[in-house]
This record gives sequence, C-alpha cells and structure tokens, in this order.
Amino acid sequence: MTQNTEETTTGRIHVIDDGSAVLGAEEFKAAFRNHPAGVAVITADAGDGPVGLTATSVFSVSAEPPLLVFSLSASSSSAPTLMRADTVVVHLLPAAQVDLAMLFATSGINRFANPAIWSRLPTGEPYLLDAPVWIRGRIVDRMVAGGSTVVAVEALEARSPERGSPDAAAGHSHPLVYHNRVWHVLSEDSALST
Repeated sequence: MTQNTEETTTGRIHVIDDGSAVLGAEEFKAAFRNHPAGVAVITADAGDGPVGLTATSVFSVSAEPPLLVFSLSASSSSAPTLMRADTVVVHLLPAAQVDLAMLFATSGINRFANPAIWSRLPTGEPYLLDAPVWIRGRIVDRMVAGGSTVVAVEALEARSPERGSPDAAAGHSHPLVYHNRVWHVLSEDSALST
C-alpha cells in the first residue's frame, strides 16, 4: 500500500496510505549489516528428506522453559519443510566450521550429498556430525512477520563440549560470527574487557 518513495538525508523512506513512513528495505539491510550475529545451521526432516539452512537470526528467549527463536525467510528452499516439521536441530557453529556455514548458505545444491558430514539422531532428525554444539527442539509456535516466519523452539536436548575438552581445545570454543557480509571469528584477542 505504498503511495510513494521519498529521499531523506538518512536514506529512502516509503510513505504509506495513512501518511506514516517506513524505512526502505535497502536502508534497513544496510543498518543491520553493521550488527554482528552468531552463525547457526538449522536442520529438519518433515518426512520427505533432510533440509538445512544457515541462519544468523538464532537467539535464546528463555531458560525456563528453554526457548530459542529463529527467522525463516519464505524464499528459502528449506522453508516448506521447516514449516511442516515438528522438530529441528540448531547447530551453533564455531569458526572452525565456516565451511559448513557456507555449504548450508549455498542455494541450488544438495547440502546433504556428503554422507560423511551428517547422520540422524535416534529421534530421526538430521544433524551435523562434527558440530560441537547442537540443540534439538520441538517447534512450539510460528508467527508470520513480513516475508519471514519467526519460529519458536523449545529445547529438548543439547550437546556441547565441556571446558577443557579436546573439542574446546581444538578451537571449537571460538564462535563464528557474520558481520557486513563477511565471516569472522571471536577469540580471546577480540575481547575488550573481562
């Protein structure tokens, strides 16, 4: 219902029928490019084969009950399956696994073609074998928001390396972060305070 687009000193705005204005999509995306986000791969299977995608929208909402959310774009090839799935596995990736983030961010390929990188949990969900941290959860709510759906997940079980374990020592404790369209690593050297 946009009436017209106006240029301002801060960017483009769209004036709506009722006279209100909203920021243009490109300006909104440009602002968020400067906001770093953790990287996750989300996998699921609603009965017709595994799907997965890379997401930078995962965050925790509550510890009791244990809830997390992520945003699912309607344009994602994994969206139809994730909209039907009852459960998902959310893999929180370390920087050492940037290759998995890139694989699951690539369109038009079979992300599960290499059987050496994934298997199924006893409960049936596909998961990434080398991901040191994953959370299996039940989808408890979906909310359509613009061209996306916000998905709420109740955590049922999780795997993470213990401090001092070989996984933690092997660099799996350094999170993978996405900022301004570039992959980054957080390490002890990036800490500003303790």
